[in-house]
Amino acid sequence: KVVIPLLPIHICGIFTNMTYTGQVSAVFSVFWKVFLIIIILHLTMITFQFAVGCSFSKNNLFKSLKIQIKAYLTAIGTQSSAATIPVNIECSEKMGISKGIREFVIPLCATVHLSGSTMTITTCAMAVSMLFGMKLSFATMFGFIAMLGVSMVAAPGVPGGAIMAALGLLSSMLGFSEQMTALMIALYIAQDSFGTACNVSGDQAVAMLVDFFQRKWSKSESTNRASIN
Repeated sequence: KVVIPLLPIHICGIFTNMTYTGQVSAVFSVFWKVFLIIIILHLTMITFQFAVGCSFSKNNLFKSLKIQIKAYLTAIGTQSSAATIPVNIECSEKMGISKGIREFVIPLCATVHLSGSTMTITTCAMAVSMLFGMKLSFATMFGFIAMLGVSMVAAPGVPGGAIMAALGLLSSMLGFSEQMTALMIALYIAQDSFGTACNVSGDQAVAMLVDFFQRKWSKSESTNRASIN
């Protein structure tokens, strides 16, 4: 209620200052390229996750992706994983995922599974570091990504929640200055809708896998009980 509503004003101030110092043209020349790369990564990740999920659940890949479009567009409109939960559960039902699994996995993954946000923050961090002439080693980035995966569990399912949870890591592990972290916020918020859409779509793929293993375990238990009897 305090930080998130003030983000647009903060971002406006960032770009106003960059315009004054003559940096805005260089930044925007990088922004659109990064934005395009991020969207391609998101779509690739969604396709991969659904391919794996559908291969286990025996669902049709293209039909499942078509059903997921409703939740994907809802996520783009709300920018919130939490707000998209009801629609995502509805899509799960249409895909044949059992009631108990979908009502447990989808809300849980809305908090702990943020693949789109993690990819976005990592890509943006690399872009901003190159923009400022900072060289990041593989070891540094590997450690950052590992810690980022843990930190995303604490990220709230609200617009801009993931980047706010990652600010401490950007400063402490990558050595980002205040200007660099401010630029990270601006770059992340610009595509937050698509990152959220990637997150909720991935939740659906996870639900498919959990449902498959739950059905397999239940079938195995039934077989064992029948053999004992």
